[in-house]
Amino acid sequence: MEKKITTNWTGSETTETLVRKQIKERWGSDEANRYDPKINCMTIRQWNKIGYRVKSGEKAIKSFVVIEKKDKNGEVVKKFPKTINLFFDVQVIATE
Repeated sequence: MEKKITTNWTGSETTETLVRKQIKERWGSDEANRYDPKINCMTIRQWNKIGYRVKSGEKAIKSFVVIEKKDKNGEVVKKFPKTINLFFDVQVIATE
């Protein structure tokens, strides 16, 4: 990757471990060790925004974020997980 990329990742150690495990299963330990959620694993929209596209036929890495529903006073009244699809940098190519 030529560009320095920084994401808005705010995940937990649990989600990082989940994604790292999937990367290790697909591409091996070296790639899993290189994984950094703030730099090289993003949603398709994030990749597209910075000038990359996902290669044809690539399958997403599944992760999740916790969504908080708040009341009118800003108090969290409910939390629920939402699945997100991520792509590791080996799955994308530059469009520029």
